[in-house]
Amino acid sequence: MSSQDTKKNLVGQPIFKQLVNFIPKGKFGLLVNKHQSARYYKTFTSWNQLVTMLFGVFSRCDSMRDICDGMMGLKGKLNHLGLGASPAKSTASDGLRGRDNAFFKDVSFMLLEHFGSLLSVSRIDNVSFSK
Repeated sequence: MSSQDTKKNLVGQPIFKQLVNFIPKGKFGLLVNKHQSARYYKTFTSWNQLVTMLFGVFSRCDSMRDICDGMMGLKGKLNHLGLGASPAKSTASDGLRGRDNAFFKDVSFMLLEHFGSLLSVSRIDNVSFSK
């Protein structure tokens, strides 16, 4: 078997990366600064946590172990998502436990505001986290 047979080339960008690229990084960065959500985390940034959790949602994972194992299987392709490596389960769990929920609440509302013109009115009217 030649080296060309085992080499995998990605053509274009994976769909998940295309979805992640729609998130306005400038507005996301402003929320990171506002909530100081990167304050206690050196390697597992707020962006890494968001991408990890979105990966879990889109992959229909049921646990942090499933998410981290699934991402570990993507090793060389994680650079497409802006991640150097798959997060360790303990690191991802610590991020979930320690990072303020208000930060991700604001991220959700920022995305609703940013993409509001593309959504139907029934999707964005009376949206709240209290229910």
